[in-house]
Amino acid sequence: MVNAGTPWKLRDSEWMIANNAELLAQKHFLIGITRVRNEALILGDTLDFVGRHVDAIIAYDDASTDQTLELLRSHPKVALVLANGTWETDIKARREAEHRHRQLLLQCAREQLLFDWMFCFDADERITGDLRGFASGPRVKGCDGVSIQLFDAYMTPDDCVPYQPNRELLGFRRFYGPEQRDILMLWRDRPEVFFAEGHEREPGGIGRLCTDLYCQHYGKSLSVEHWEETCDYYIKHFPFETYGRKWLARKGQAIHTQSDFMRPLYEWGDALFANAVKI
Repeated sequence: MVNAGTPWKLRDSEWMIANNAELLAQKHFLIGITRVRNEALILGDTLDFVGRHVDAIIAYDDASTDQTLELLRSHPKVALVLANGTWETDIKARREAEHRHRQLLLQCAREQLLFDWMFCFDADERITGDLRGFASGPRVKGCDGVSIQLFDAYMTPDDCVPYQPNRELLGFRRFYGPEQRDILMLWRDRPEVFFAEGHEREPGGIGRLCTDLYCQHYGKSLSVEHWEETCDYYIKHFPFETYGRKWLARKGQAIHTQSDFMRPLYEWGDALFANAVKI
């Protein structure tokens, strides 16, 4: 068991820091894991929001250059921080590192915490509904993992004020695209669950899956400036043919009257879900 406040070296430029000793070696019902880089703008609200649902959080900070690491280390629900001091610039090597980071989160969670369920989240996502109540309720009976239905929020001509820190991100935007991505975010602790090469956000080894709950995704709608930064990130750091070309075409297109897939936008609710298109 790693000692609270004492960094434990994992490899060159990579450390594990026990942030909250009271959360270690306890039995938890639901914990969260996340991999972040330069998310200081929204991270305070993210940790507060997720912290209301989970017992503890383990985070991997991938060489952030803003206040992300400090925010992680100061939050009472963050049990462990895995801190990487060197950003991998090679596209192929960096993508390979990402599944290793998530497998490391999973491994450290199993070694340092006891838990029944794991929730894998990104900083710009907000689950709607009672995640904790759902995981303990009858709808997960017979399920080992849950794919959550995610919809992108968009900035529109009448709703494009930039997000400001210390406000709630849930419900921040009015309109969403009908494109629905079902992402495996929630699973029971099973020894066969793992992240390996080819796994990005979702692990392997989960048998019985169900689809439930909804998620608002704000990666495209924090501000015009953030949109442009997102475009540049995918252009520079992802394979051009599969990601870069698409995001190059999106530069200068932050404000929307329809989705990136040329479909109508809907307010959050039944009309959006009724018109959902799985992608």
